[in-house]
Amino acid sequence: MTMVSQEAIEKLLDLMEEVEEPLKKSFQNMHQGYPTESLVRFLKARDGNVYKAHKMLIDCLTWRVENEIDKILTKPIVPTDLYRGVRDSQLLGLSGYSKGGLPVFAIGVGQSTFDKALVHYYVQSHIQINEYRDRVVLPHATKKCERYIGTCLKVLDMTGLKLSALSHIKLLTVISTVDELNYPEKTNVYYIVNAPYIFSSCWKIVKPLLQERTRKKIQVLQGSGKEELLKVMDKESLPHFCRREGSSLRSNPNNCFSMDHAFHQQLYHYIKQQSMRSPTKQRPFHVTLPEPNSEEKYIAKTIEHEFHNFGKRNGLSHSFEGLEINVE
Repeated sequence: MTMVSQEAIEKLLDLMEEVEEPLKKSFQNMHQGYPTESLVRFLKARDGNVYKAHKMLIDCLTWRVENEIDKILTKPIVPTDLYRGVRDSQLLGLSGYSKGGLPVFAIGVGQSTFDKALVHYYVQSHIQINEYRDRVVLPHATKKCERYIGTCLKVLDMTGLKLSALSHIKLLTVISTVDELNYPEKTNVYYIVNAPYIFSSCWKIVKPLLQERTRKKIQVLQGSGKEELLKVMDKESLPHFCRREGSSLRSNPNNCFSMDHAFHQQLYHYIKQQSMRSPTKQRPFHVTLPEPNSEEKYIAKTIEHEFHNFGKRNGLSHSFEGLEINVE
C-alpha cells in the first residue's frame, strides 16, 4: 500500500490554496471537515505523486462543478415507480457496519439487470448513493466511533452471473470509471461471494491485469463467505445473501437491496426533503460520462472475450447490445 509522506500532503495543501473559489467550495463539500484525509486518498490513487494527485483532484472538482454534483442529493429520480424500477434492477444497499465501524455495502452483481431505466438514471442513482455515503453515512459512522471513518467495505454477490452480463459491461465500466476518478480509495476491501464457475474462469484472466493496489483489495471467498465475513462483522450486518448458501431471495426481510429496506427508505426521504428545500426548478439530471482509460477498456474487452470463449466451450449463445452472437 502506498505510504503518503507529510511533505507530500503539505505540498498538495499549498497547491489547493491556489484553486478557484467554485472548486474550493466543492472541495469543502467533498471533504466534510477532513481535508487532509481527502488529499491522502488522491495521493494514494496516484502513488504519492503530488502533481499527478493535484491534477486528478482538480479534474474531479471540475467535474463536480460542471455537473452540479454538490446538488445531486436535491434531484430525486421521479416518478416513484421509475425509482423503484432502478432499485429493483441495480441491486445494492447498506447491510450494516463492520466490527471496526466501517459501513458494509452489498452489491448484487449477478442479479442486477439494468433493464428498467435509461443509463443516465443508473449513473445518477450510483452517484447519489456515493454522495449520501460520503455526506451522511460516513459522518454518522465517524461520530459513532469517535474517530474518522472515511472508507467502507463492499460485498459483491455473484449469484446468478450469466453470459447476459456482457450487455452490462459498458455501463459497469462507466460506473467504475466514475468511482476511480472521483471517489478514489473509498473502499478498503471487496469481498466476492457466491462466485459461479463463469466468474472463476474470468477472474484467472483479469486478475493479473489489475493494478497491484486494486488486486490486494479483492478477496474471493469460498461459497457465501459467511465464516470469513463473520471475522470482520457481526451476523446482523451480514448481507442477506451470505446468511446461507445461495440465499439471495428478494422476499427476505433483511434484503438490503429492497427499496423497502431502512437504508433505501432513509436515502429516498433524505433526497425528497432536500429537493423540497431547493429553490431551483427540478431538471432532468445528466452527468458527463467519463471516458475509460486504455487499461479499463482493455480489461472490459478481455472480460468480453473470456465470456465469449466460455460460451463457445459450453455451447451457449448470447444476445449482446442488440446483436445475436451465436457461439457454437
